[in-house]
Amino acid sequence: MRRFFEAVARRAAALALVAGLAAAGLPAAAQDAATSWPTRPVTLIVPFVAGGPIDVIARVQAQRLGEILGQTVIVENVGGGGGALGAQRIARGTPDGYTFVMGNVGTHAYHPTLYAKPLYDPVTDFAPVGLTTESARLLVARKTLPVDDLKGFAAYVKANHAGMSFGSGGLGSATHVPCLLVNQAIGATVTHVPYRGAAPAMQDVIGGRIDYMCDSIQTALPQVKEKNVKALAVLAPTRSPILPDVPTATEAGLPGVEANAWNAIFLPKGTPDAIVRKLAAAVAQTLDDPLVRKRLDELGLSIVPPERRGPEVLAAYVKEEIARWAPPIQAAGLKVE
Repeated sequence: MRRFFEAVARRAAALALVAGLAAAGLPAAAQDAATSWPTRPVTLIVPFVAGGPIDVIARVQAQRLGEILGQTVIVENVGGGGGALGAQRIARGTPDGYTFVMGNVGTHAYHPTLYAKPLYDPVTDFAPVGLTTESARLLVARKTLPVDDLKGFAAYVKANHAGMSFGSGGLGSATHVPCLLVNQAIGATVTHVPYRGAAPAMQDVIGGRIDYMCDSIQTALPQVKEKNVKALAVLAPTRSPILPDVPTATEAGLPGVEANAWNAIFLPKGTPDAIVRKLAAAVAQTLDDPLVRKRLDELGLSIVPPERRGPEVLAAYVKEEIARWAPPIQAAGLKVE
């Protein structure tokens, strides 16, 4: 009988411990999981098709990130909806740290204003991990378009907009809204052709099936160098060191047309803070790796400095970016039903 009561007492003590941990905000099993995470491969969702700018950036960082975490980082492309479908998967995902997304200005700043019925709330449906890189958009046109600079492009679009088209990586993507700013500055309405990623859109610019697009500078660069497309303007405050001869839109006659894009890592909401912090530290370490930095520099990307990394900075930045992009999206009358 004594042994029976001792066993009951031990069980009660164990239950009390679990209850105490749960009351502290994290079950014992979850605490153990957070401490040992990751114990198996993790998946980085790229919310666009393979070959696009975000895909290139993700794959540059994934291998080193996996080495730091001690597990393979699997890059999975989930295209569609200008990145919204891939981001939605994380917003609805299991908060265990094993699946996260490389979001960007399109998925987390344009989305809530652009969509009549947003698929998720960028502020409340994610656990921010940290900003990673930033890059300029580059206005490129098919090589057969009879213009050589932005001034000539603007005049041509004004005169021929009814029969023209521009492409993007999808409605609301970071290659869509910048071109809308260009069109708005020119004062023309041009047919938009959305693709499931920036890469197929670029292929159709090269093939002459659409007239222009606003691609990321890093993925447009090879096509510019091969003279497959014409680079007309950098949509940024300053020229890019990888295309120093291409003027900014302001220099070329469209003042204020700036659309720098950013990329960041997000986990599902409710992910244990210990996992969020561990992943944030690993991402920061990846960005400081000399080989990763060299590759990202070659692509024309700016790596965010240490003081702009981390969950708290990203959480505040997403709110600021939503507020920044809402007015131009609304002024353009954009709405995805």
